[in-house]
Amino acid sequence: MNSPRLWDIFCAVIDNHGDLGVCWRLTRQLAEAGQWVRLWVDDDAALRWMAPPESLALLHGVQVLPWAHASDKIKLANLPPADVWIEAFGCTLPEAFVAHGVATHKHPPAWINLEYLSAEDWVPRLHGLPSPVMSGPAKGWTKHFFYPGFTPGTGGLLRESDLLTRQQAFMNSGQRAAWREQHAPDLTAEALLISLFCYEPAALPQLLTQLAGTPHQLLVTPGRPLSAVQRGLLKLNVQPHWCALPYTDQSGFDEMLWACDLNFVRGEDSLVRALWAGNPFIWQVYPQDDNAHHAKLEALLDGLQAPESLRRFHRVWNGVEGGQLPELTTHVLQEWRHCAQAARARFLTQDGLLTQLMTFTKH
Repeated sequence: MNSPRLWDIFCAVIDNHGDLGVCWRLTRQLAEAGQWVRLWVDDDAALRWMAPPESLALLHGVQVLPWAHASDKIKLANLPPADVWIEAFGCTLPEAFVAHGVATHKHPPAWINLEYLSAEDWVPRLHGLPSPVMSGPAKGWTKHFFYPGFTPGTGGLLRESDLLTRQQAFMNSGQRAAWREQHAPDLTAEALLISLFCYEPAALPQLLTQLAGTPHQLLVTPGRPLSAVQRGLLKLNVQPHWCALPYTDQSGFDEMLWACDLNFVRGEDSLVRALWAGNPFIWQVYPQDDNAHHAKLEALLDGLQAPESLRRFHRVWNGVEGGQLPELTTHVLQEWRHCAQAARARFLTQDGLLTQLMTFTKH
């Protein structure tokens, strides 16, 4: 499995926390498995905090390249041919890059269209299907759809080989207590530590109002979550206990999820990380104009075997239903924790995305 191959991963950034987050985790895991990776990205700004230079320097065999260079014939002239091409999330490879590949590859590379994560029941039917290239320089070659997923018959979930070891060390060595003391020094024993990573949920003022009457500390991540909280508080007469967090790398984000009693996450990358954390979580699915995200949400809740209180909170949080958010009582959070840990145990029995992707591309 560890025989080195060269992988080209293309990422067109729409939401740099999600699209680039997934691609960077995949890049890291491939490198740690002894592979060589070129990550082509059209906006690498988020890597400055997601993968600071000191951490990037520790990854052997990784190059981060500007997307524009893949259309530059001079830049491509001496580019060694790769064994695997990955189009992440439906992006299209530049024609000049494909033409160069046709001219330099003795055999076509394994060409993967890495799709978005979904728990919907059609995913296993489409996972692994071929997609013949009907035009352009690579006419006659074949791509394959690769769908991450939660069930056998899908591509699985991204998971580092040492994830459980790192998590157990954090939980059992006093690191969790130290993290909580550092980020919420005034937290009482009965108070909830809650992380917030979201878009702009309409129910956010409801959450802030509910928290204002309970012992808690809300940790707000930077960017859109912080802006949403600041705007929401302008409309309220109550003031929850909250503080703003700085940007952090991916390992620091994991530690936040491990340390908190409840995590609000959004999109794809942080959903998977919340699942592996095993703590209660609420997911905000990426909103789509045609409300296709409603089906994605319901499919995930079914896959989690979510209790009614968790379904209700998700539907209100995502604007699928109106009304009040369920209260975050001790009983409710215990029910959500049991659900999260049971789902985590089921997903851990399946091969991860990296293992499946490396096996699939050898064929």
